Amino acid sequence: MIWLQDGLRSSSNSRSGSRERREEQTDTSDGESVTHHIRRLNQQPSQGLGPRGYDPNRYRLHFERDSREEVERRKRAAREQVLQPVSAELLELDIREVYQPGSVLDFPRRPPWSYEMSKEQLMSQEERSFQEYLGKIHGAYTSEKLSYFEHNLEVVNFPPALYEYVTGELGLALVLVLNKVDLAPPALVVAWKHYFHQHYPQLHIVLFTSFPRDPRTPQDPSSVLKKSRRRGRGWTRALGPEQLLRACEAITAGKVDLSSWREKIARDVAGATWGNGSGEEEEEEDGPAVLVEQQTDSAMEPTGPARERYKDGVATIGCVGFPNVGKSSLINGLVGRKVVSVSRTPGHTRYFQTYFLTPSVKLCDCPGLIFPSLLPRQLQVLAGIYPIAQIQEPYTAVGYLASRIPVQALLHLRHPEAEDPSAEHPWCAWDICEAWAEKRGYKTAKAARNDVYRAANSLLRLALDGRLSLCFHPPGYNEQKGQSAGDPPQPLL
Repeated sequence: MIWLQDGLRSSSNSRSGSRERREEQTDTSDGESVTHHIRRLNQQPSQGLGPRGYDPNRYRLHFERDSREEVERRKRAAREQVLQPVSAELLELDIREVYQPGSVLDFPRRPPWSYEMSKEQLMSQEERSFQEYLGKIHGAYTSEKLSYFEHNLEVVNFPPALYEYVTGELGLALVLVLNKVDLAPPALVVAWKHYFHQHYPQLHIVLFTSFPRDPRTPQDPSSVLKKSRRRGRGWTRALGPEQLLRACEAITAGKVDLSSWREKIARDVAGATWGNGSGEEEEEEDGPAVLVEQQTDSAMEPTGPARERYKDGVATIGCVGFPNVGKSSLINGLVGRKVVSVSRTPGHTRYFQTYFLTPSVKLCDCPGLIFPSLLPRQLQVLAGIYPIAQIQEPYTAVGYLASRIPVQALLHLRHPEAEDPSAEHPWCAWDICEAWAEKRGYKTAKAARNDVYRAANSLLRLALDGRLSLCFHPPGYNEQKGQSAGDPPQPLL
């Protein structure tokens, strides 16, 4: 959110507007534009400013473009490289190794500025500083090592640098929400909670899901194709609002009256229902009104008033994180009904918006932020950070998934070259996609061959929906599995 406060629009004198006049754009037919080595995803066809003077392309995703040679190399590897299951130790992930605190990967700070600077001077200084920041990153790491990360100055997970900046430089409290915990085993959720408590002691940790599972129904990894419809009014059953309230009570220490929030949670629990029994999700228009505001650019001007904590007795909670991690769903879960649009497509939220949960609690929803890291790009694709429909080469991500969970067994796939179903055959990523295309009947329009590209996209969407679930472990998890057994179980995980 550091770079969100520029207060500039994509007009003739704005940052992105002036940049686009200098750069050539091509191929916007699939919702993206390509400029040199940058892919501009979710490009909207608008020819000018939208309603209220808003530019719909202001917060679009800007990622580094994979070269044609790299895409072709990965396609060949998908056809030739035999997949081997990875060991459990390789599923352990240390956040500090991924983000390397103190390195050039730390997210950028706004350069010093003064009230005497003009808009053009401020814009030029920030653009120059941001380009220097990008240059240092690409100078220290090759593209093969770097994850996808944001190259859009307008919108610059949990990087350690954010923790240090918020708790150290800003002196604010930070709450980490582990969302979608219903997709992971409860013991693993507790292990990750312990990991973050150990390494980031000032962090308040909340477990959240908008659709908690029934604890009497065990998770069955093989039931991939059994759709369980999420029924209407599911927002009122969200797991986590009570935990977040307790965290905010500890942070505000009585300086904000949060009793109305506690009363709202009690009402939601008392009136919770799973809908009308039809299994269809319904629109929820009843309930107390929630004031929704789309913040104007002037409201985020850097020349605005100084920060005042709990101004007018209101606690402000801002949501920052990767695209598609459920920030908007978190807002809906806290409100208890749908007040903000949600989508599987990353970058769906295009406005900085505020919602008054109660007269004393204000929620802020902003577009997703993607910080530079050393995460594998295939993992970012599986997490839904990169729009699946716009992936140049999806097979590598399928292979990454299949080497970590038994995709062939879960989907009951038959090897394309197997005459005897009981015979063992080595699998590559292309084989998995071809077998899935055969099973689902995906055919190309002209030659009626198996449509492996469509099949690969389908597999990635199964992972995005959580039906093919890949979970990573904190360091040492496999050696200390039994040590978390004494922790109190989390309800409805």
